[in-house]
Amino acid sequence: MPESTNTPIEYRDERKAGRLLALEDGTAVGYIAYFVLAGPPHALVAVHTIVEPGHEGRGIAGGLVRTFYGLAEAEGVPVVPLCPYAASWAAKHPDEAPVAPAEVVAAAKAQLAADSDLR
Repeated sequence: MPESTNTPIEYRDERKAGRLLALEDGTAVGYIAYFVLAGPPHALVAVHTIVEPGHEGRGIAGGLVRTFYGLAEAEGVPVVPLCPYAASWAAKHPDEAPVAPAEVVAAAKAQLAADSDLR
């Protein structure tokens, strides 16, 4: 059996750029595009989850979403998973992905709709 060339994935939050990066040997192999909700409780809002071609099927997207929820938990804020992948992952992992209050979800959707730079 050939030796695996997969190195561990590292995650780096680039808050100013609105990206949570998945890095392999220092190269981005995936990311979550997100924004911070402008008003309290300043939720983290996942907009897109992307895994670069050739890196799919390795659990990178799931690792990104799990890490994203961990960031939010550490900051004491909810996650609003507007990204279809993040929403699907959250539905499959309710113990790791608490549901955001409805008013927070509504505020996140309104902010996304009002700011085309976030889409």
